Amino acid sequence: MSVILNIETSARICSVAVSMDGMIDFHIESEDTMQHAALLAGYVERCLDHMARRELKLDAVAVSIGPGSYTGLRIGMSLAKGLCFAKDVPLIGVSTLELLAVKAMFGLRDPEGDEILVPMIDARRMEVYTAAYDFALNPVKEPQALILDENSYMDLPADRRIVFIGDGATKARDVVKHPGALFLTNAMPVAMDMTALSERAFRQGNFMDTAYGVPFYLKDYQATKPKNKVLSSL
Repeated sequence: MSVILNIETSARICSVAVSMDGMIDFHIESEDTMQHAALLAGYVERCLDHMARRELKLDAVAVSIGPGSYTGLRIGMSLAKGLCFAKDVPLIGVSTLELLAVKAMFGLRDPEGDEILVPMIDARRMEVYTAAYDFALNPVKEPQALILDENSYMDLPADRRIVFIGDGATKARDVVKHPGALFLTNAMPVAMDMTALSERAFRQGNFMDTAYGVPFYLKDYQATKPKNKVLSSL
């Protein structure tokens, strides 16, 4: 039996879930958005308390590695690494894009199985972090940062359903013109959706380097300088 603590902090919702052999045993997530720094440690502690009451031994910690919020990813990764060192268990990294693709897969009504799953994470303005996968999670389009326009995704097959999911799909709905487009808007990545991927990684022994593993930011962080209010008023 594998017991995995799953941590998701890549987007607006902070969430943690305990899974046993890929099935959810306990989970908790925030209603307030972007409160990861304030909430995550307490959520993890509640999960560990639950495991102690159930006499469950932790086998691994899984964390979403992005792309997504720079700050959220750093918070999640730091705490996950600390747990791994403290509990002497391996670290599993879960792609946020693959996580959303799995969410789309299980969220489809009457799936035909040949749909192309397109996760989209809002990266501000008309940019998204995105990829495209088949039902086996083989990449049809590699992860990338993309500025949306009416030609986006027109290279995907016109005779197949293209399932767009994530908070980026909301703005894509008014731009993307693919004839097979289906939009699952406002779907957010949460820890419960990680469990199939973290369980697969555990069984395959696909672990991150706990000391040197880093999030998959996809783009370099670009800080903005605050305006000098005194100079700007002159």
